Amino acid sequence: MWPNKFDYQRAESVDQALALIGEEGKFLAGGHSLLPVMKLRLSAPEQLVDIGRIDSLRGISADGGLTIGATATHAEIAASGDVQSMCGALADACGGVGDQAVRNFGTIGGNIAHADPASDPPTVLVAAGASVNIQGSEGSRSVGAEEFFVDLFETALEDGELITSVSVPDLSGQKTAYAKFPHPASRYAIVGVAVALSMDGDTCTGASVAVGGATVKAVKCAGAEAALAGSSLDDAALNAAADMVKADIADWLAGDVAYPESYRQQMAGVYLKRAVKAAAG
Repeated sequence: MWPNKFDYQRAESVDQALALIGEEGKFLAGGHSLLPVMKLRLSAPEQLVDIGRIDSLRGISADGGLTIGATATHAEIAASGDVQSMCGALADACGGVGDQAVRNFGTIGGNIAHADPASDPPTVLVAAGASVNIQGSEGSRSVGAEEFFVDLFETALEDGELITSVSVPDLSGQKTAYAKFPHPASRYAIVGVAVALSMDGDTCTGASVAVGGATVKAVKCAGAEAALAGSSLDDAALNAAADMVKADIADWLAGDVAYPESYRQQMAGVYLKRAVKAAAG
């Protein structure tokens, strides 16, 4: 199917992109999220503003934390030594997005703006306590990842706003992991669980847990975090955390004929254990 007609313009700066976008426009970077829905006519923007060549939106920097430009590709993030050191789970998640072609062209900004519940990076960003940096005609703002993802394909972005970068805390002092049950055809997450563990010897002194794929958005799981904190991550603690994560996501479940909600809910407990074991490794 062909998309509706639209105008195309290439922006050379963020200010120019914001001036061009209009009320019915969309920003275009890698296009791996936007173009498929345009072909299905689920989205019909009157104008596309190409931001792919704006230098200020590129790159990955590390200075007390990570700043990842909105047009950094999944492949660049997965290969970054700074990302691997400061938040290994994000490197792993981006390295598992789609196939190599998608990873080479798809961008972190486009990914999180699209907010597909089965995508991998949002789950890690929520667990990591990341924030999304946004610019609009009225100025700039930063939104925590947990608040940025609102519901199914819904974010805190307002019309005409542009994601400029993502800020991720330095988690090199913690143990992080992302465990995913991929769909055999699309590689999207049927269930994805991200964890960040603070350890003192064999004792977990604090935990951050998020689940995606099984839910309509990436969901922070306070019950599972409480079950892990203060434990030695033994089987009893993992079983308790697995039970709690199923309760944590109960109000946000998503499913389909092949993988219904009840199945995904149970698998969230399984993949929580796998993520914790991988992190504690």
